[in-house]
Amino acid sequence: MFKNKQLVLLGLIVLFLSGAIGCKSKFEKLRTGTDVPKKYQEAIRLYNKKKYSKALLLFDDLMQRYRGMSEAEDLSYYFAYTNYRLRDYTTARYQFKVFADTYPGSSRAEECRFMSAYCYYLESPNFSLDQENTQKAIESLQLFINLYPKSERVAEASKLITDLRDKLEAKAYANAKLYFTTGGYNPENYRAAVIAFRNVLRDFPDTRYAEEMELLAIRSQYLYSKNSYETKQEERFNEAITMAGDFADKHPQSKLLKDVQEVSKDAQAGIVAAKKFIALQEAEMKARMAARDTTARKNK
Repeated sequence: MFKNKQLVLLGLIVLFLSGAIGCKSKFEKLRTGTDVPKKYQEAIRLYNKKKYSKALLLFDDLMQRYRGMSEAEDLSYYFAYTNYRLRDYTTARYQFKVFADTYPGSSRAEECRFMSAYCYYLESPNFSLDQENTQKAIESLQLFINLYPKSERVAEASKLITDLRDKLEAKAYANAKLYFTTGGYNPENYRAAVIAFRNVLRDFPDTRYAEEMELLAIRSQYLYSKNSYETKQEERFNEAITMAGDFADKHPQSKLLKDVQEVSKDAQAGIVAAKKFIALQEAEMKARMAARDTTARKNK
């Protein structure tokens, strides 16, 4: 009895494997065969069934066979989308662009131009990483808007650009803040932080970090001044005081105004301390010179 069950189970396994091998062989036979129309129909069927990996194998072969023929346009469209569905955004964006460039008069050209830019958007990494694809995505989306200003997709493209610019803004802010946080190891980084914060504010005038960055720029200038030679401190502290005054004029109701004013007071105190130090140094210098003159006269 047990032996019979084993034989039945073995037979079922063999039957299953035979069916699987048969199905695979059928696809492989079609893929490597010369029945191009049937291969075309099967590729479309597989795509619609969301079997994109198999569909891609057929589309890849068909793209070569239908080059320059009327079917090439549809194949180019499906080929781009198959790569997109498989999340190969690098290949997809290239193929979408190829379609838009090759068939500019097609009713699908606008869609493909947008999808090419959108693939760049999807490839845009976290703000902490290199933002080359973010820049390219913005350029591609802006090109789409310029080419199709009346398109229904313009609103979405504009929103995507805003998202990408927010990422660039966050990246620039993080880079500037890094100079500030590393100033304790290298005081020159405080000056670099001032420049970096100003650049971010120039490039992103509507940034949500504006007040915070201005405060950090003022603090950076103060700390740069504090770590300078006393002979240079007055000028540099005065710059921090001027920056604080500009902040108060622009943001009179800011929650950070009190912090800015505290930095300004510290800068003013720094000027007083620097002047006292310089005066003391000058007095000690005069005293040493006077003592040297007295000693010289006695030795005559």
